[in-house]
Amino acid sequence: MPRARINLASTDIDKINQISKSIGDIVEKTKVKMKGPIPLPTKKLKITTRKSPCGDGKASFDRFEMRIHKRLIDLGVDERALRLIMRVPIPEGVNIEIELLD
Repeated sequence: MPRARINLASTDIDKINQISKSIGDIVEKTKVKMKGPIPLPTKKLKITTRKSPCGDGKASFDRFEMRIHKRLIDLGVDERALRLIMRVPIPEGVNIEIELLD
C-alpha cells in the first residue's frame, strides 16, 4: 500500500504539536493507518557575539540560540484523507513537506 511521509519543522514547538494533533484527528475520522508523530533530533543553532561594539573594555559575550524542532508522520495513503490533510491551516513559521513513497 502506498504511503505518505509528512515532515514538519519549526522553531515553535507548540505550532508543530497543533498541526500534528489536527492531522491525527483527520486520521481518526478517515481510519487510515498512521505512525507518528516521531520526534527527530532538535537542531540547535548557536551564535556567540561580543557585547562591546568597539572591542575595548572587558570581554563580555552574548550567546544566542535558535532551536529547530522536527516531527515525522507516516500515513497510509487514502485520497480523501490526503485531500483533508492538504486543507489543514498551516501557521506561519512552520515548514511542511509531504512526500509520497512507493
